[in-house]
Amino acid sequence: MSGPTVELSQIVKHYEGNPEPTVRGVDLAIAEREFMVLVGPSGCGKSTVLRMIAGLEEITSGELRIEGRRVNELPPKDRNIAMVFQNYALFPHLTVRENLAFGMKVRRVPRDRQQEAIDRAAKILGLEGLLHRKPGELSGGQRQRVAVGRAIVRQPAVFLFDEPLSNLDAKLRAQMRAEIIKLHQRLATTMVYVTHDQVEAMTMSDRITVFSGGRIQQVGTPREVYDHPANRFVAGFIGSPTMNFVEGRLDADGAFASRFREGVRLPLAGEVLESARGRGTELTLGVRPESLHLASSAPRDLRASAPLEARVELVEYFGSESSITMRVGDDTLVMLAKGLAARPGDSLQVVADLDRLHFFPGHEPG
Repeated sequence: MSGPTVELSQIVKHYEGNPEPTVRGVDLAIAEREFMVLVGPSGCGKSTVLRMIAGLEEITSGELRIEGRRVNELPPKDRNIAMVFQNYALFPHLTVRENLAFGMKVRRVPRDRQQEAIDRAAKILGLEGLLHRKPGELSGGQRQRVAVGRAIVRQPAVFLFDEPLSNLDAKLRAQMRAEIIKLHQRLATTMVYVTHDQVEAMTMSDRITVFSGGRIQQVGTPREVYDHPANRFVAGFIGSPTMNFVEGRLDADGAFASRFREGVRLPLAGEVLESARGRGTELTLGVRPESLHLASSAPRDLRASAPLEARVELVEYFGSESSITMRVGDDTLVMLAKGLAARPGDSLQVVADLDRLHFFPGHEPG
């Protein structure tokens, strides 16, 4: 990846009649050939940012550049972008071939070049046998491939995807995720993809931009965002099952203690203690479910905490592993475990991986 294909500088979107901006001073550089995923809960501003890149929403303030050119006032057709929508946006009365050709006809692309572009897109997406059909004769996954194909024939500098898989069932979503990843590898074109699904964000992206409240919370690779979340919001949003949070404080003797009299207590030492102290005295402890282990079967090389006495409340079986909801005094923790035949009411001794603990200052909202 080289220099930025898309560059947003202090982008603000303020709708008339709303007391607060929807997008608040977004700075983001998306590199050439990068697959960037914008992720966050509903209403966080991610789709508004995508629509401003596309030219479908006016920018209140700030500067947007595509391929080094300021495009704030340019109409969508002049931005060298192509967009794939959530609802496919196909013409129901036209065949697949005619849907693919429509935009090129409007732009008066010569017929031989239209045919060449359609054949190329159909081959990439496996649509060769469907070109004579109309959208009503296609499955949801096939219609989505046609929508992607219509974007491919434009040969844009940037592909924009607005939650394109949200209308598909779980199996089709998984298939289309793989197809879009392979498409990016074949085309080597910049892609900006909006989703509220953190699984899509983690599996598809080169980098993730996490939004909340109209602001960027963190930008990084999937591993960086997962292993080193910038704040409690990111930690809780990325990862499934979600990270466990325990509110508490550091004792004078260097132990983290839950705010409950009966709850989690972890003696800390060394760099783990220093990391906690760097966040203050009033803290929120974060630990992912896979970073909790049975004391009796924890990996030998694990730097483990002192055992916690836990009582099982709920067991959810997922096949290769189970999600165990436990009570440690008045705190609730979830642990992922393989091969554990636990039942509600069982008592367990659980240890935490000290190298995988996270500390967040104060008791900030998740």
